[in-house]
Amino acid sequence: MLQAAEVGNTLSKAEFREVVPRLRLDLVNAQYDLKGADFPVVVIIAGDDRVAANEVVNRLNEWLDTRFIRTHVMGGRSEAELARPQFWRLWQSIPPKGSMAIWAGGLLRQVVAHLAGEVSDLDFESWASHLEGLQDALVADGALVVKFFLHTPESEQRVRLKRAQKDPALGWRVDQRDWAALDTMPEARPVVERLLRRLSAAGAPWTVVEATDARYRDVTIARTLLSALTARLAQQPAAGVALSPELFAPGADQLTVLSHCDLSARLEKADYRKRLNRLQARLHALSLEARERGISTVLAFEGWDAAGKGGVIRRITQSLEAGDYRVIPTAAPTEEERRYHYLWRFWRDLPPAGTFAIFDRTWYGRVLVERIEGFASDAEWQRAYDEINDFEEQLAERGYLVQKFWLHISPDEQLARFQAREDTPYKQHKITEEDYRNRERWSEYEQAVDQMVLRTSSDGAPWFVIAANDKLSARIEVLEKVTTGLKQALRRL
Repeated sequence: MLQAAEVGNTLSKAEFREVVPRLRLDLVNAQYDLKGADFPVVVIIAGDDRVAANEVVNRLNEWLDTRFIRTHVMGGRSEAELARPQFWRLWQSIPPKGSMAIWAGGLLRQVVAHLAGEVSDLDFESWASHLEGLQDALVADGALVVKFFLHTPESEQRVRLKRAQKDPALGWRVDQRDWAALDTMPEARPVVERLLRRLSAAGAPWTVVEATDARYRDVTIARTLLSALTARLAQQPAAGVALSPELFAPGADQLTVLSHCDLSARLEKADYRKRLNRLQARLHALSLEARERGISTVLAFEGWDAAGKGGVIRRITQSLEAGDYRVIPTAAPTEEERRYHYLWRFWRDLPPAGTFAIFDRTWYGRVLVERIEGFASDAEWQRAYDEINDFEEQLAERGYLVQKFWLHISPDEQLARFQAREDTPYKQHKITEEDYRNRERWSEYEQAVDQMVLRTSSDGAPWFVIAANDKLSARIEVLEKVTTGLKQALRRL
């Protein structure tokens, strides 16, 4: 693939001067048209010629309006990035709809690290799989992903580097990384080519650009980007493939995961207080050890309205130091959040090393309320299971403790709690007409919960269905799960 690109393309100075003014104008006009569009643009610059990649990034920033483009160079990871999953920084770099981002570097560095034995076969495969998943998620969500791999023959690069080292005006551009990359090029090439083929998906193909001649390289990249952007602006892509929702509905006599939940569990107050004190003390001690050893915890709470999520969360936070946790209530997405992929806001809130993030409602809204109420298309919620599994797998691989809780109550218990809220002045704000309306779709939500638990429970991110008709026993059961999980996570280190 790469060797085939070595055909000797060039562009004369005269041709360059002739085409560039119009090309720049068209690029900026397309960029301004993008501002009103319902999709973002991600431009990925990779290659085996680091100097050429830097020059291309600078050229794009010169020819485009830099106020509406953000450049992210994927160099060494910062302290904040090292404390989170590897792809956290990419999710932070996703542009909102109507804007553009450039992602530069990272791909070849990962290949070189793998060949040097710094990244195991398993970790390299995991990295490639998650990169593939991120690309698929962006494209499925409507993003335009334009990818360039810059290739310069090894012999040409060696000539350039030697020339640059002798020139004071250029020598600062060259360092040991460039020579090291050249030494590994023969070994890296087949790995890179396999990776390019694997990641050349429909909607996001790689464009291999011969980078020997800078003028040809820059004009080719600019023309390709302009062509992709104008075509995307002119025609919206298909909404995606979806199966009939009826295929996801169980039969009338089919049991669900919720039907196995025994709601008769009860706990006396005296026993509750004794067990609560013991578990909270234990959780406090474990949280201090987790902080010291850098283990992050993500607790995700879902459940029926009035199931007692707030009360459970308060018993957890009472056990923790104030600076060691954040409770993140998830409401309908804001205007800003709707400009991104739906998982973006949850990646944004992942906790740093040694701390807790406790989500009151979660990313599972995509396969629950958004599915049932029609806020997500069939294609969107059906592919969300795979997107969520990939997201949680990355958390587990980073060493996070991930636990997910569904608090289950009966319809009669929910109605009683609704009425109690209406009779209690300081709780009246918790009850709305929407709560009563949602009760009418109980069976639909039960089917959605069944699919959610079955399709997204894993060893690294398990679901726990908690019987919550009795609030006291529910709080104790959740605390037991959290303390047990944290203890096991500490043992694994």
